[in-house]
Amino acid sequence: MAEDEEEIYNGFRAQFPLSFGKQAKPLTPLEAIHRTTTRRPSTSDTTDSDHQENSNQGLPSLSSSSQAWLTSLRNPNSHSTSRHPDDTIRTKPSFSGADDDVATGPSRSPPDDGGAMKGPPRPTPVASNSDDDDAMIGPPRPPPAETDDDDDDDDDNVMIGPPRPPAEDSDSDDDLTEEENGFRIPLSNEIVLKGHSKIASALAVDHSGSRVLSGSYDYTVRMYDFQGMNSRLESFRQLEPSEGHQVRHLSWSPTSDRFLCVTGSAQAKIYDRDGLTLGEFVKGDMYIRDLKNTKGHITGLTCGEWHPKTKETILTSSEDGSLRIWDVNDFKSQKQVIKPKLARPGRVPVSTCAWDHEGKCIVGGIGDGSIQLWNLKPGWGSRPDIHVEKAHSDEITGLKFSSDGRILLSRSFDGSLKVWDLRQMKKPLQVFEDLPTHYAQTNIAFSPDEQLILTGTSVERESTSGGLLCFFDRAKLELVSRVGISPTCSVVQCAWHPKLNQIFVTAGDKSQGGTHVLYDPTLSERGALVCVARAPRKKSVDDFEAKPVIHNPHALPLFREQPSRKRQREKILKDPMRSHKPELPITGPGFGGRVGSTKGSLLTQYLLKQGGLIKETWMEEDPREAILKYADVAEKDPKFIAPAYAQTQPEPVFAKSDSEDEEK
Repeated sequence: MAEDEEEIYNGFRAQFPLSFGKQAKPLTPLEAIHRTTTRRPSTSDTTDSDHQENSNQGLPSLSSSSQAWLTSLRNPNSHSTSRHPDDTIRTKPSFSGADDDVATGPSRSPPDDGGAMKGPPRPTPVASNSDDDDAMIGPPRPPPAETDDDDDDDDDNVMIGPPRPPAEDSDSDDDLTEEENGFRIPLSNEIVLKGHSKIASALAVDHSGSRVLSGSYDYTVRMYDFQGMNSRLESFRQLEPSEGHQVRHLSWSPTSDRFLCVTGSAQAKIYDRDGLTLGEFVKGDMYIRDLKNTKGHITGLTCGEWHPKTKETILTSSEDGSLRIWDVNDFKSQKQVIKPKLARPGRVPVSTCAWDHEGKCIVGGIGDGSIQLWNLKPGWGSRPDIHVEKAHSDEITGLKFSSDGRILLSRSFDGSLKVWDLRQMKKPLQVFEDLPTHYAQTNIAFSPDEQLILTGTSVERESTSGGLLCFFDRAKLELVSRVGISPTCSVVQCAWHPKLNQIFVTAGDKSQGGTHVLYDPTLSERGALVCVARAPRKKSVDDFEAKPVIHNPHALPLFREQPSRKRQREKILKDPMRSHKPELPITGPGFGGRVGSTKGSLLTQYLLKQGGLIKETWMEEDPREAILKYADVAEKDPKFIAPAYAQTQPEPVFAKSDSEDEEK
């Protein structure tokens, strides 16, 4: 029965082509994927096939079967003909006397039974006038090195194996020097997480390295998930925390279940891991003069950071000149208000703030260029424990503690990066100049082993270098390298994740923004390596959506769009009858039943004037005389006004002029 079913199935299957049914999806090799994201091509790599081609060109003229057998015998594991440089030719065949032919292949045993030869046939003898010792088997030797010695020393200079590869370029030399110095920076490959329409000003990577947050001046926050993202590198959620306010800082909680979003508004927001709003801190009363009596910030925020150990505490700084410590469980009021020390009374904005590694000390960068530190101890107040006046000549953009609590890094608008020793803050250990920045969110970061310091630079008009990522040696306090991120976009925030061993850099300009992820397939783990190798899912039949067809979208007069009536109004204005345009006066004798303006504009006026009923004497008379001629008549026969006031009207008394006054 089973045989019959098999015959029936084979009969039906023969009617269909071989390509019918579900086909195996071709897999793209991982090397090809990483090759597309390589930052610069390596010129020092040489393949084994190149050596094989070079060596095959020098083989003696043997038959194809003998040549293949000889190649396989020399290297039974691979087809490459490269040899170890310290060894001699391992498959050199043995020779017989001078009169014998040159044997190719392994040594032959003495002929038995009449000299019968075993193995492949003997190749054609090589015609040569030299001795048998000069017979060459395999690829020809390279020319000996040029020396001043005699020919007797040629044997010492013979090079075994393929020629050495050419010298590498200066770029590869720089990479080697970096590796010799012990810095293995993952810079070979790069991907860009795009999506913002303006510069990306905020960056936060959770502690596991699976989710990345990027905020921008376009008022949005984009969330990326490496585990669920494919090679299209699209964000899975987009947020707008505060409408019309730039996103200035993002920070994950110690457990990575929530994150803090600081915008240009006075209220910071807390979101969960999936981007749902958990709460918004209260805004203070702007009419209260003393900031310690307000429940929250009264002007825009500048920076905010979650406590490194406690998941209920966060720190924020604002343009109102205060730092505040909040409890995440109470959005109605802060726990502590810190007012920095100022040289003169007033409100100076606090541009940035940071926790130390243990959360026992906070630091604030003041708008006047000073750095102030507070140790969190019982009974502490707003008076700073360390106050460095004029640490920078301009506003401070970023502060960073080292994990051992000895080093403090500061970044400023004055184009400098300063390294401070917390035990001696009077003078910085090192000042790195020529680091221009135009954004208040430019930060500093450490490498995972804290041997390197990295920061970004902005693009200047006259400069041609573009946005750079600069690496500095913490021990030697010197510049290690400069890495170009974008020729037109400025670098703002940077981070080196310790678990992924990948560098995240935000960059952009007025029209675009994104997060650049630098990695190395041999040094990095997960993160970008996961999503780059994942191809986007192809659309299936289930993804088909029928678009609704609207047959008459403006059927109702309520939703009907009125057409433009501009041309219709212009046409009406040109028609004197429809526009009710007044008739212009006629100059001259008149026509069409109308009398000219010299004799009156209307026919009735013309007839009255001709009949003497209308006398236009007002143009010839004096107006004063025309009025006074009725004075005697009004006095003798009052008709209208005078009789009404005859009984009550007093007699007018006129002032009599003195002759003396008139003479004077």
